[in-house]
Amino acid sequence: MTKTTHRLFAALLAGAFATAATVSIAQTTAEPTHAEKKAAKKQAEADKDANVAQAKADKQKTESQSKANEAAADANLKNAKKAD
Repeated sequence: MTKTTHRLFAALLAGAFATAATVSIAQTTAEPTHAEKKAAKKQAEADKDANVAQAKADKQKTESQSKANEAAADANLKNAKKAD
């Protein structure tokens, strides 16, 4: 997947989670049922997966930027050597 796809996926997940969290809070203030506890656990797992995906995308972006900067520095060095 591309970086853009990862970001889009993470944004979609975050939006879905925010909506689900708002709905679950608005439903009731009573003691959570077993199903609600199970849903909350799955939500936490999904949040964790989304955070991991975003971290991986950020890492890949940083590595790509680093490689691009290194290539630019190499090109500048070659140009400087040619100029001498």
